[in-house]
Amino acid sequence: MRRWISAPAVKMLAIVAVVLLVAAAAHWLLLTDAARSTEQANAASTQSGQSQRAQSGQQASGRQRGPVPVLATAATAKDFPIIIRGLGSVQAFNTVTVKSRVDGQITQVAFQEGQYVKPGDLLMQIDPRPYQAQLTQAKANKAKDEANLANAQRDLARLAALLPQLAATRQQYDTQKALVEQLTAAIQADQAQIEAAQLNVEYAAVRSPIEGVTGLRLVDVGNLVAAGAGTPLVVVTQVKPIYVTFTVPERDLVLVRQTMAKHPITVQAFDSDDARQLSEGRLTLVNNAVDQQSGTVTLKAAFDNKDAALWPGAFINAHLVIDTIKNGVTVPAATVQMGPSGPFAYLIKPDSTVEARPVTVTQVEAGVALIGKGLAAGDKVVASGQAGLSPGAQIAVQQGQPGEMNASQPEIGPEGVGSTGINSAPHGAGEMKPR
Repeated sequence: MRRWISAPAVKMLAIVAVVLLVAAAAHWLLLTDAARSTEQANAASTQSGQSQRAQSGQQASGRQRGPVPVLATAATAKDFPIIIRGLGSVQAFNTVTVKSRVDGQITQVAFQEGQYVKPGDLLMQIDPRPYQAQLTQAKANKAKDEANLANAQRDLARLAALLPQLAATRQQYDTQKALVEQLTAAIQADQAQIEAAQLNVEYAAVRSPIEGVTGLRLVDVGNLVAAGAGTPLVVVTQVKPIYVTFTVPERDLVLVRQTMAKHPITVQAFDSDDARQLSEGRLTLVNNAVDQQSGTVTLKAAFDNKDAALWPGAFINAHLVIDTIKNGVTVPAATVQMGPSGPFAYLIKPDSTVEARPVTVTQVEAGVALIGKGLAAGDKVVASGQAGLSPGAQIAVQQGQPGEMNASQPEIGPEGVGSTGINSAPHGAGEMKPR
């Protein structure tokens, strides 16, 4: 049996369908308007950013076109040493470990630790009484043998007088003569015993064999020492004069030997920080072999060391003065910059522009560079402020020392607003490591 839908129901369904269609159309229109608004906002933001960047670029270009503030200096002519550096240590000129040469008990210590002593100064006293007794006995034996010798010589004289008269035989004469010779030899042996005993008495007084400085006392009063045991009593080191041994690279060996053959080489001893000169001496030895493991050769220099500035065992920096360049062109080491083609310096022209002038650095010493080629005495160069320069740039020379410049207006540099990056050169910039 077929069912029929009533007319009111059909009408209601049509109305619902129309309402759904209208709602879907309204929703689509709202999404389209929102997307269009977002695109417009993004376009406006992009145009604003481009405008700000363009304006910032114009301002930056305006600053770059202005003179760059720098500090300037002039190349000067002065005598400059050519130096080879080496690392080494101080060695005593002589070192003596003092030991006892006789057996006995120490009765006196006659020095203070660290005392400066001279040859012959008493250091320690060992009980000398046994050796004095031996000395007395040896002298007594000699006196006895001398008396016997005198009597034997008188008997020999009598026999010599009786022999021509046949009152004495030749055998008696010869026997007495041999006795005289025996007693003469005995006296010589007695003298040797006296000298040995006297030497032991002297050895009982332990004295410094050299001039120098005493170290720690190694044996105290009351201790027994033996000559055969080799017990050290004290160490004495000679510090005036004194040696310094150090090493230099193998590549400098030929130059050092050639220079040493021409004239004595001055050696300057600097402290471990290589900042203060301690003493000056002369090169005395080039070792006879190169250390293959380190590629260095050992040198030795002697110093008078009258003020005792050098002390045994101390670490030092040695400067070999190979030559001295007369009237060499010098500039502050910070003036020299390193570029793709090598070292250069900014030369200041009369129109206040700069030129990147290639230079050859021969030596750097105490913050001063010796220029072999590229500059002449009197040339003006930029000493500080190179970070903002390029060839042909306009500069404004300021007065003062590096680190004292003030920019005309704050800029955004490596360290923030107001940092131009030119007030002080970066640490190590432009430095040439010494040989």
